[in-house]
Amino acid sequence: MAEPGHAIGIDVGGTKIAGGLVDAQGRVVRRTRRDTPDRTTRPEVVEDLLVEVVEELLDEAARSHLGAVSGVGLGAAGFVSADRSSVVFSPHLSWRDEPIRDRLATRVGVPVVLDNDANAAAWAEHRFGAGQGESRLILVTLGTGIGGGIVMDGRLERGRHGMAGEFGHMQVVPDGHRCECGNRGCWEQYASGSALRREGRELLAAGSPYAAGLAPRCDGDPARLEGHHVTAAAKAGDRAGTELLGDVGRWLGTGLANLVAAYDPGLVLVGGGVAEAGELLLGPARETLARQVTGRGHRPPVPVRPAALGADAGIVGAADLARTPGA
Repeated sequence: MAEPGHAIGIDVGGTKIAGGLVDAQGRVVRRTRRDTPDRTTRPEVVEDLLVEVVEELLDEAARSHLGAVSGVGLGAAGFVSADRSSVVFSPHLSWRDEPIRDRLATRVGVPVVLDNDANAAAWAEHRFGAGQGESRLILVTLGTGIGGGIVMDGRLERGRHGMAGEFGHMQVVPDGHRCECGNRGCWEQYASGSALRREGRELLAAGSPYAAGLAPRCDGDPARLEGHHVTAAAKAGDRAGTELLGDVGRWLGTGLANLVAAYDPGLVLVGGGVAEAGELLLGPARETLARQVTGRGHRPPVPVRPAALGADAGIVGAADLARTPGA
């Protein structure tokens, strides 16, 4: 169990550095943010921004008489070393084997815990969100790509080298679409925001009358169509948008069947921006999972539910990991 008191959580993503002061019940009581620098920016500049965020929240805690802050949790997109001291590689930043944990702790004067951002989100859902009461769960996050975190027996499963949970790079289509990771056929090329955008643009560019409902959302320019346009169209009842989301949902279900076969979780949670499509996405995913999972008909079904904490999950989880460094 976490120690009582407040902790700081910081979620370092591709567009923003979001920080929050979080109480022992997982509530974000103060917030701040900075824009994420360009990936060519020197690591020292990013470190300075993190110090700014921490010092602002420490000052706010003092002004508000919230008591001592027990620590800082930092959730970073990318690979984190097995000892959780360094960011081995971040796709959004210039961090390469960056020993950010100890450098940040030295500068801010409070203990710092480092973890992968999806691990932090999974921990938040386990402790305070849709995964409460389930000791074995998987969180799949759908955004531009696919990330994830694994909780097994009430602890985060990070893998031997700290790099577990990179679900998006399971190969589901040999020689399929090229992925940014350099390989082909990765799951995130078929079940992510990028996939939804690509398929929508292709349909619109083909001049199909079926895509007529998508055109007004991007002024008729396929290059301007984004995944959230497709989702909005589907929610408004557009057939093409609904079909495209259903396709992504079925690919999501295929990958979930693989994860269930590998981990046998008690619960699967789906979060991230694409998951805002709700049942338009999750309904087809559940149907495909039920049809494709190994042992179907002879094993208990695994619930698939939306994550509950939204954009706050990374902040809340990072802060709670600062209170429970052995998680």
